[in-house]
Amino acid sequence: MMDTAKVRWPNSLWAAATPPGPDLPELIGAAEADVVVIGGGFTGLSTALHLREAGVDVAIIEAMEPGWGASGRNNGQVIPTLSRPDPDDIVAKHGAAGERFVALLRDSASTLFEVARRYQIQAEQEQTGWVQPVHSPGRIAIAERRVRQWSKFGAPVELLSRDQTRQMLGSDAWFGGFWNRSGGHINPLALSRGLARVVLEQGCRIYARSPAVSFERRNDRWVVKTEKGEISGRALIVATNAYTGEFSKSLMPAIAHEVMPVLSWQMAAQPLSETARQTIIPGRQAMSDTHGELYFARYDARNRLVTGGAVIGPGNKAERLKSIVAERLRRLWPQIGQVEFDYVWNGYVGMTTDFLPRIHRLGPDAYGWTGCNGRAVALSIALGDELSKAVRGVPQTDLALPFSEPAPIVAHRLLRRLAPLMLMVYRRRDAREIA
Repeated sequence: MMDTAKVRWPNSLWAAATPPGPDLPELIGAAEADVVVIGGGFTGLSTALHLREAGVDVAIIEAMEPGWGASGRNNGQVIPTLSRPDPDDIVAKHGAAGERFVALLRDSASTLFEVARRYQIQAEQEQTGWVQPVHSPGRIAIAERRVRQWSKFGAPVELLSRDQTRQMLGSDAWFGGFWNRSGGHINPLALSRGLARVVLEQGCRIYARSPAVSFERRNDRWVVKTEKGEISGRALIVATNAYTGEFSKSLMPAIAHEVMPVLSWQMAAQPLSETARQTIIPGRQAMSDTHGELYFARYDARNRLVTGGAVIGPGNKAERLKSIVAERLRRLWPQIGQVEFDYVWNGYVGMTTDFLPRIHRLGPDAYGWTGCNGRAVALSIALGDELSKAVRGVPQTDLALPFSEPAPIVAHRLLRRLAPLMLMVYRRRDAREIA
C-alpha cells in the first residue's frame, strides 16, 4: 500500500521542468456532487472538463495529486493507435461499438491537441507526427497492414520506405515504417496540471491526497469512502487504470486484477548539440518501433532526447539502464557522441492479455476503464469525452465505448511477480524475423 501522507514526486524530467500544480484540499467529512470521478489523471480530468462544459456538477477525488500517477510519468508520446491490435481486430471483437471506438482512436491525438489549444494549456505540445519504424525487413508487413487498415478509416497515415525512414529519423537502423501525421508529443505532467487548473476554473472540485478506499450503491446514489470522508453522487466514473489496486486492495479487485501493472522506465538525456539535433529525428517526430523490448524516443522543449528501456534482475536498475540505453542510442545514432542521463524514473503501465483496453459499466450511471497498454495519453483524453456522455444519458448505441465484463487474470499475484521475465521472451521474439 502507498503512503499518501506526503506526496513525493519521482526524479523525472517532467517534475523538474513543470511549474507546480494548484493547491488542493483533502476530502474531509461529507460532500456531494452530481458526478464523482475517482482519479485525477488524464481520464478523470478530461471527463470532468467535458462534464463542466455541459454544466454538470462534478468532483474529483485523487489519491495523491493530479498527474502523480501514470499521466505525469509517461514518455509523453501522443499516439492515435493501440499498441498491437489494429482496426480489424477491434471491429472483429466489438462490432459496431468497435467501429465507433476505432473512429475515436483515429481522432484521439487531434482531440488532445485541440483541448490544449482551446484552453491555452502550455504543455510543450508539438503535433509533429508519430512514426513506428520496423526493426527487420519482414516486419514491413506490420507497417503495410496498419497503413492499409487505418487508411480505410480515414486516418492520416503513410507507409515509409527505408530511405524515407532514414531521412526522418537520421538512422540506418530501421527498414521502413508507418507514419501517422496527427501524432506528436507533450510534457505529460504539464498537461495534467494544466487540465487541473482548467477544470477548477470551470467550477469542478478536486480533492487531493484522498485515496478512495471503497464505493457502494446507497439510496440510489454512489457513495465513495476515503480515510477522512465520503462523497456521494448520482453517477460515478472510475479512472484509476494501472493504479486501481495500489492504494486500496478493496476498491475494485476484479478490475485491478484484469490488468498487469508493469514498471515502465523513462530517461532524459542531457540536451543534444544543435549539430546532433539536426541529424537525429530532425523533424522532431515521436518515435516508437516494433521491438517488444521497445525502442522509443522524442525531444522535449529543451532538446533533451527522452527515451527509456527495460531491465530485470538485482542491483541499481536506474544505473544499469543508463549504460544499456546509452549504448543503444549510440548504436542507433552513431553521430550522437557521448550520452549522459540527468533523469531516470518509472511508473506503472496497465497491460492486458490481448493488449485491448477494458471498458466497463459498473452499475447504474457508473463507468470505468483500464488497460492502457502504453497508449493512454491520447486515448484517455478522448475517452473522457465519451464517459461524460455516458453519465449524461447518451444512448449506448451512440457511444464509442465497447463494453465488456471484468475478467480478472487467474493467479494475478504470482504472475505480477513473474511479469518482468517477459522481457526475455520479447528479446527472443525481437531477434527472430517474421514471415
